[in-house]
Amino acid sequence: MQIVKSVAEMQSISCKLRTQGVVLGFVPTMGALHKGHLSLVQRATAECETVVASIFVNPLQFGPTEDFAKYPRTFEEDSRQLELEGVSVLFAPEAGDMYPEGAVTTITVPGVGDRLDGASRPGHFTGVSTVVAKLFHIVAPHHAYFGQKDAAQLAVLRQMVQDLNFDLELVSCAIVRDADGLALSSRNQYLSSTEREQALVLHQALERIEHSVADGERLSSTLLQIGKNTLDAAEGVQVDYLAIVDPRSLLPVAYAEKGALVAVAAYVGRTRLIDNFLVN
Repeated sequence: MQIVKSVAEMQSISCKLRTQGVVLGFVPTMGALHKGHLSLVQRATAECETVVASIFVNPLQFGPTEDFAKYPRTFEEDSRQLELEGVSVLFAPEAGDMYPEGAVTTITVPGVGDRLDGASRPGHFTGVSTVVAKLFHIVAPHHAYFGQKDAAQLAVLRQMVQDLNFDLELVSCAIVRDADGLALSSRNQYLSSTEREQALVLHQALERIEHSVADGERLSSTLLQIGKNTLDAAEGVQVDYLAIVDPRSLLPVAYAEKGALVAVAAYVGRTRLIDNFLVN
């Protein structure tokens, strides 16, 4: 596996690969890899001839009170795992190369970018959209792989890709969970043993909503109350949002019809976690 730290070198490699007709897959990450990230890599290596992964902890998407400084950085172990999974190129730029002195341009996706996590974390999706657009421009992939756990991020990036005519396919990959149902996240390592037990209520609330949908309930207000009752009964959990929305616009829907997104975000202790499912 080749490790590339220069933007110019990564662009040169990508240009050469595309000129040769190679189908290029891309998995952008912030490192601290877990099985969820690796599932994206596995999907990419199954579908593409060459896979590029990136590790870049993007300062632009962290708010002033968020965890940029303490965000886990495990580059050596991450590199080893990516190589074992068959990644051909690891792009690991420095912040100064991604955002050189004097750079002022950002990308904002109004509307969808202001909903769910965008409402809770002002400016977050501007940081996400800007770095992902830059990565797409640098790596120039045919297919880019993202986890369904970050459903609001997916909606924002779909809108950006459509509006800016990026010549690529966004591929959504299923949420990966621990055996007890907790969605895998790099931030799970912040949880104490007690908090980790408390965090299971996010998945439990979604499961109860899902079971109610399977039993025939479709009214969003009723389903949300079922989930809220579960969350409110839990100790140490502060709900940010529980919503049933259209998965592309992130606007609320009155009925949980097929394809609707049921999403939750909550603080467990000081750690913010998200989870969701799509109604089928």
